Amino acid sequence: MRSAARSARNFYAQQMTHEQIAATAAMVNMDTLGLAPTEVWASHSDKGLRGAIANVGKQLNIPVTAVNVEQVGSTDSEQFAARGVPSITIHSLTQETWNAHILHTSKDKFSAMKLDNYYQTYRLLSAYVAFLDQVELLEAGTSR
Repeated sequence: MRSAARSARNFYAQQMTHEQIAATAAMVNMDTLGLAPTEVWASHSDKGLRGAIANVGKQLNIPVTAVNVEQVGSTDSEQFAARGVPSITIHSLTQETWNAHILHTSKDKFSAMKLDNYYQTYRLLSAYVAFLDQVELLEAGTSR
């Protein structure tokens, strides 16, 4: 990961006020999508957010599995989780896609994507974020 990107991510999360942190229901991080089916970095994701995406996936008949990627590096959600914001990272890295040496190489381009996997992830995340939004509204006792 480039240091400029890491600095920007750290800057944003670190500059959030206590009020902004309290008003942030979740950080849903989407990183490296479309190389394989939808995966969740379970060891670095909030348990409630993991359960919610699993339930949405089940409703849509879209499998969601856990692939932890500690050996790959860090991701944008880390700084938010460190500030107490429930976070989840959705990705498509598997041992197979990692072994193919796609990420951050000359192979890291549109043609490496599997569009069917990308579309299924899009369907899942669209429903997931809408679900989280509705849960947040119900918990807050408000409506839009």
